[in-house]
Amino acid sequence: MSQFDSYREDNRREVKKAKGGLPLSLWETYSAFANCYGGVIILGVKENHDGSWNMTGLESASKLKKDFWNVINDKKKVSINLLMDKDVKVYEENGKVILVIRVPRAKREQKPVYINGNIFDGTFRRNWEGDYHCDRSEVLAMLRDQPEETADMKILEDMPLDVLHEETIHAYRNRHITFRREHVWERLEDNEYLERIGAAKISAKDGKLHPTAAGLLMFGEEYKILYEFPEYFLDYREVLDPTIRWTDRLQSSSGDWTGNLFDFFFRVYGKLVKDLKIPFKLEGITRIDDTPVHKALREALANCLVNTDFYFQRGIVIRKDVNSITMENPGNIRTGKEQMLKGGISDPRNKALMKMFNLIGIGERAGSGVPDIYSVWEQQGWEPPEVIEEYGPDRTILKLSFVKSADKKVLIKSADKKVLIKSADKKTVTKKTEQQLEDILGKMDFNKEYKTSEIAKFIDVKETRARTLLKELVKQGKIKAIGKNKGRRYIRK
Repeated sequence: MSQFDSYREDNRREVKKAKGGLPLSLWETYSAFANCYGGVIILGVKENHDGSWNMTGLESASKLKKDFWNVINDKKKVSINLLMDKDVKVYEENGKVILVIRVPRAKREQKPVYINGNIFDGTFRRNWEGDYHCDRSEVLAMLRDQPEETADMKILEDMPLDVLHEETIHAYRNRHITFRREHVWERLEDNEYLERIGAAKISAKDGKLHPTAAGLLMFGEEYKILYEFPEYFLDYREVLDPTIRWTDRLQSSSGDWTGNLFDFFFRVYGKLVKDLKIPFKLEGITRIDDTPVHKALREALANCLVNTDFYFQRGIVIRKDVNSITMENPGNIRTGKEQMLKGGISDPRNKALMKMFNLIGIGERAGSGVPDIYSVWEQQGWEPPEVIEEYGPDRTILKLSFVKSADKKVLIKSADKKVLIKSADKKTVTKKTEQQLEDILGKMDFNKEYKTSEIAKFIDVKETRARTLLKELVKQGKIKAIGKNKGRRYIRK
């Protein structure tokens, strides 16, 4: 049946036999799909060990459907019902009946979707291993994202305004004046100016002006920022020579600079564009150095900063390699990856920070930033940017390649450096990746099945990284994948 086959083999699909009625795990999957990208649950189907599906059918689909609607509308069992009648349908083929339930992605203000009346113990998400229980930090992150007033608008009533770094404030004001000459705020005193841009607010408690969280992040010094954001950390890594661990590194905790977002942005942006091989343009006899690529990199870096959840661990990491730039920030994508790539809707995690960057000509409010970056990369003929969203902990990764898409290349080892060789169908494989692939094969016994989590422990990497490496080994034909989702195992041939 074409309808049945169309649901197969996807991380957003889950099958359950449901022979004895509604399975308890159904509600975990509902929560997991709702808190990620949605998905389809199919009752009356068994998943075999090899990943194939077997339609077992349902004895009473109508009763099961009725039971489902009764439970999903019970607030004690499910925090919110996201479904409409059209989302639950019965299908029949070869005399067997299945029930198909389409679960939509929950809106930001509806998350977390949880079960059994317990927000911390009953919230789930989805990864390639199936449904997993969210830890407390993930649930708190979803709660922080609910309100329209973002976390960076918070008034820090226990901090005086002088915690903000005066030199950084003046550097910001100079950029604002350069971008918007004769702006009406130009003659304001610093305190009033900070209030206008959202870096400070008057507290209802004492009637005095205090910094906002955005003001602290933008203009504070790192050791003071840590009072409000203990996990705050900014890290720029430059690896242009594979024989050296870092050719350049900038960290917010180094103590020899402020460590705030404003200084980090301009220091890092200068390093990112320093070696760009983009020809300048002329307007008449005037040289124009600010190309679409420069603008796209500013947009990407600003997006990274204003969409960070600064209460989450691991911090912001910007990495510049010979042929790529990678930007990582804590926090998932508030609009969802699909909407972000489509553009048109702007929903930054830190609206006050976004406003501050906008005032000095950086960042987009119209939600067109990411599509514009893709467009610029396409115009340059480079491989398309890659957006990766990880959960547990939440993390968003943007990879920007400077390799021509028509000549995809493979990095191989040379005597003292990496040499680029053209290949029609292979992606970039680094020396580090090659070593990790070899390590995995060295740990795997022949004809023994391994979980992704086991492989991750073998080589001391996260499961998301182990999954990528295993996928590459399957592609190379060195190992075989058995099963799907939660039941997936790997065996060495």
